[in-house]
Amino acid sequence: MLKIGYIVIDCKEPATIAKFWEEVLGGKVTYSDETGAMLENPVNLENGDKFPPILFYKNPDEKVVKNRLHFDLTPDNQVAEVARIEALGGKRIEIGQSADPKTTWVVMADIEGNEFCVLKD
Repeated sequence: MLKIGYIVIDCKEPATIAKFWEEVLGGKVTYSDETGAMLENPVNLENGDKFPPILFYKNPDEKVVKNRLHFDLTPDNQVAEVARIEALGGKRIEIGQSADPKTTWVVMADIEGNEFCVLKD
């Protein structure tokens, strides 16, 4: 049987981005050095389930296209969570979603430009 051991995200500044996601998701940064940082026990905001640890791995490559994998966050209050994430340095971004009147999620980017969505509460 397999299980996901870690979610690995390439980044420029592991300690900085790990701290951002620690504030967004909860959990604790338990390891950080020049090569990477680990966020353990981030909590699913909807039901309290724990995610696998997230490892932020230093990579010098520039981000040039939309992520192929991203988080969909499910808050109790979308408006409040978007405002909280913006206060932490996240930004709303446009990837074509606002052209669809049925869109109920907010697309955001973390402090290094990685996309994620905050779903409707």
